[in-house]
Amino acid sequence: MRPAYYYRQSAVVPFRLQDDELQVLIISSSEQNHWVIPKGIHEPGLSSKASAANEAFEEAGVDGRVLDCLLGTYNYKKWGGACAVEVYPLAVTHEVDELKWEGRHRDRQRVSLTKAVSMVHNVDPKPIISRLKDALKDLK
Repeated sequence: MRPAYYYRQSAVVPFRLQDDELQVLIISSSEQNHWVIPKGIHEPGLSSKASAANEAFEEAGVDGRVLDCLLGTYNYKKWGGACAVEVYPLAVTHEVDELKWEGRHRDRQRVSLTKAVSMVHNVDPKPIISRLKDALKDLK
């Protein structure tokens, strides 16, 4: 068992527009055996969005603006309980150089939205990731 706050988590779908094409940044899991989005424990004292931004920096080596749009939530089993994850879009504004990135044991890849959905291993965030394009239209 872990402290209760471990079971509340935040994640981001990092994205950028490159030549008018929506690109999503996915990262390898810590064991490097599948693709994921940056996700982690919602740090006490931080908003869900701020905690998600921290995860993006720590796990993917990117900074940006977490948008005011909750893409969705999902649950998964871990540590003998169920973790609840809130997922937000993150407009990437800066990527840490590979040599200075603390999480460089991971791989990162920029792919199309469709490819990101197909490559992410866990099925639970797939429909949430696929909402990104429509969510961005709604913000304009």
